[in-house]
Amino acid sequence: MIDKLEFFIVLARERHFGRAAQECGVTQPTLSASLKQLEEQLGVTLVLRGSRYQGLTPEGQRVLEWARRIVGDARTMREEMKAARKGLSGHARIAVIPTATYMVTDLTLQFTRKHPAVTLSVTSCTSYQVLSQLENFEIDVGISYIENEPTGRVATVPLYAERYQLITSVGQKFAEREKVTWAEVATLPLCLLTPDMQNRRIINQHLTEAGATVKPTLESNSMIVLFSHIRTGNWASIMPVNLAQTLGFGGNIRSIPIVEPDAHHTVGMIAAPREPHTPIVSALLHEARVLATALSHR
Repeated sequence: MIDKLEFFIVLARERHFGRAAQECGVTQPTLSASLKQLEEQLGVTLVLRGSRYQGLTPEGQRVLEWARRIVGDARTMREEMKAARKGLSGHARIAVIPTATYMVTDLTLQFTRKHPAVTLSVTSCTSYQVLSQLENFEIDVGISYIENEPTGRVATVPLYAERYQLITSVGQKFAEREKVTWAEVATLPLCLLTPDMQNRRIINQHLTEAGATVKPTLESNSMIVLFSHIRTGNWASIMPVNLAQTLGFGGNIRSIPIVEPDAHHTVGMIAAPREPHTPIVSALLHEARVLATALSHR
C-alpha cells in the first residue's frame, strides 16, 4: 500500500495525472490503476475524475493527511535502518528563503565536515513554497520565518533575529544619517523583493504601520538583482542587517539602521513534526542548534 499512497501524494501535489505519472516514473494507466486499487482497498472515492483531474473528495483530503503520515514514517524507518547499517549517507534537500541564503554556508560547511557521505542541495524559495515542499516530502528541512505568519505544525529551531537597514549609495537622501525611520525610507525610490516573498510582506507591514504607502519602483525575487540596482545610485532598498554585514557593503554603499520601530523577526530551521525524524533530518536539526548557539555569541 505504501507505493500507492506515495502515488496519491504526488497526484495531490501535481493536480494532473500525466505530470504525477511522470514524477513517479510510471505510465499514466499504471498510476490510475494503482489509485483505483487504493480506493477499493479503503472503500471510498479519493479523486474527483472527469476528462481530467478535478480535485480530491472530502475523504481524499482526509486520506491525504494519513498518507503523508504513513509515508513519512515508512521513509524514516528505511533511512534509520540504512544509517544503522552504513552510517549516515544519502542526499539532503534544504529550501531557504532568499534573505537567509547568506548564512546557509555556516550550516552546510559544518554539516558536510561531520557527514562527508551526505550530499546536499540548497534552493531559494518563498516561505509558502518551503512549507509546501516540506509537507509534500520534496525537501528535508527549510530555513524560513517561524513567526509573523502561520507556519502550520512544524518542528522549529530558532536561528537568529532578522533586523532591517536602509541600503543606499553615497550622495543619496539619508545616506549620511546614523539612523532613519520607516516613514522616511518610504519617501525614497525603492527596489524590493516581490510581494510573494514574506520579507516583502514584513516590510509592507512596517511601512504601512508608519503611515506610508508602499510604492517600489522596481521589484525582483532575486537579491542579486536588487544589489545591482542599488549600486547604480538610482535605487535604495530595505534589507536584513545580517545580510548587509555579510556582503560587506563598502565604497559608495551605505547601510543605515531603520528605527521607529527597531523591528525584528525570527528566522529558523523547520522540519516536519514527525518523531522520530530521519537520521539526516535529525543531524540537520542538531547542526542548526549548534549554529544558533554560535550566532547568539557573535
